[in-house]
Amino acid sequence: QVQLVESGGGLVQAGGSLRLSCAVSGRTLSSTSMGWFRQAPGKEREFVAGISRGDGRTNYGDNVKDRFAISRDNAKNTLYLQMNSLKPEDTAVYLCAATSGFLGTRGQSQRSAYAYWGQGTQVTVSS
Repeated sequence: QVQLVESGGGLVQAGGSLRLSCAVSGRTLSSTSMGWFRQAPGKEREFVAGISRGDGRTNYGDNVKDRFAISRDNAKNTLYLQMNSLKPEDTAVYLCAATSGFLGTRGQSQRSAYAYWGQGTQVTVSS
């Protein structure tokens, strides 16, 4: 049984930084394609970042490129999302997602490609 548990969310001022974590159990992280998505009230779930299993190729949503960075610690079986230069429009619930299949940079952004989802962690950016 794969379980994903996010942490690290909170309230931060615009321009600040946060690092989100996603602890993975039930699968080896290095053999799992992972993604971060976010969902704000009344909006569709939006792709934030993804990382492929194996070679670790990454992809980012247009709204977060050059500000966010996805990474993983295989020894800790934990996925991270470093968020810098945060803006009020980044306010959302952030969810991590996982699948056993290989996802290229294009596939990483597809919600339907992921089999497992965490419960999410709230990020609120004040102006």
